[in-house]
Amino acid sequence: MGTAKDISKRSTPFQAIVSYYFIAIAISFVLLILPGVHKEGVHVSLLDSLFTAVSAVSVTGLTVFNISETYTTFGIVMLLVVLQLGAIGIMSLGTFVWLIVGKKIGLRERQLIMVDHNQYNLSGVVNLIKEIIKNLFVIELVGALILTLYFLQYYDTFLKALLHGVFAAVSATTNGGFDITGESLAPYADDYFVQTINMILITLGAIGFPVLIEVKYFLMNKDPKKFRFSLFTKITTTTYAILFLVGTFVILIVEAFNSFKDMSWHKMLFSSMFHSVSTRSAGLTTLDVAQFTDTTNIFLSFMMFIGASPSSVGGGIRTTTFAIAVLFLINFARGKDDIQVFGREIYTIDVFRSYVVIILATTMVLVSTMILLLTEKNATLLQIIFEITSAFGTCGMSLGITSDLSSPGKVIIMILMFVGRVGLISFLYSLGGKSEKPKYHYPKERVIIG
Repeated sequence: MGTAKDISKRSTPFQAIVSYYFIAIAISFVLLILPGVHKEGVHVSLLDSLFTAVSAVSVTGLTVFNISETYTTFGIVMLLVVLQLGAIGIMSLGTFVWLIVGKKIGLRERQLIMVDHNQYNLSGVVNLIKEIIKNLFVIELVGALILTLYFLQYYDTFLKALLHGVFAAVSATTNGGFDITGESLAPYADDYFVQTINMILITLGAIGFPVLIEVKYFLMNKDPKKFRFSLFTKITTTTYAILFLVGTFVILIVEAFNSFKDMSWHKMLFSSMFHSVSTRSAGLTTLDVAQFTDTTNIFLSFMMFIGASPSSVGGGIRTTTFAIAVLFLINFARGKDDIQVFGREIYTIDVFRSYVVIILATTMVLVSTMILLLTEKNATLLQIIFEITSAFGTCGMSLGITSDLSSPGKVIIMILMFVGRVGLISFLYSLGGKSEKPKYHYPKERVIIG
């Protein structure tokens, strides 16, 4: 506790958040090496345990070993605990504990919550945390109940159905991407009910907690016609829907005469829909994505690079970042300097931040690709790009090279998963220290562009 207080007092809110996530990884690492976590006779190196801890805290799902063959039931429970820690967020969990013990939430704690959930106002952040935890647990509980009862037809005992139902619900809602089947959701490739429930849970986890809260208030409002959704919710849901439809269409068209050619039309449609949803940040699959064409896998890499929405369980550059960048390009091509959408104008600083995130993310992916091309001699360029974008987008899909990564390769992937979860803005600000407003300005001068 003393160390946490020192970190909080001596650092900026952004630095404190990054530091707290390091602490969360350390705690998760300890939980995943406890006695009884691994099956008898199974040896897992400390580096691989650290890799799994980072993957779980960042709710990515990339693993260097088969979870079902490595962890005991106790180990699976520990993994579920870590997934919850990563999904809720370190400050959300800390605030929840403070509220339980009756601790007053001070200004500093509110600033940290604001940073951790990409909020711009201090007011209402504690209520936001309450709503986030309540909504997340309710969604997981309902999902676990539905899947457990349904899985009774797949497993011979209630306890097995319960374990698989709870794990599947938590993994999907947190967009964790882990599985205890050993084959992700491939055993349910023909079960559209299981796929539909998982798609709903993935969407609820990745679309952004503020969106869920606003929808809840909308449904509870006595006069829904007078309720006004925020610009964030409108942009997020619209972008999310467009990405889902475009993703489904591209996968279906490209794979219809390739990996889907022997499938029925409805299986092709569900496979396309599921993998489109999963690229937001979930990483769950109903078939081996290595069967897809190179065209589809490049497209999936781009979708994973975009990732989920801000203030959600996912990573990547985020849907709003992508949307603002596209809107700016459209308006700029029309000769407009301002972005006008849904009867509102976007702040210029948000446009700047969007392009900073995109440029920094692209640079990280490029540099990481160059490094892994040197360290992973047996992997192709496509496999490396896919792995890197999956890590940065905290997605968890892989073309099968995760278990064969070298030690330096695992370190690079861990860094990408960590940055993807913390967020590029927070990570960038944590490197810069305390900001100071300039005391003077130089004369401005135009520069020829293009």
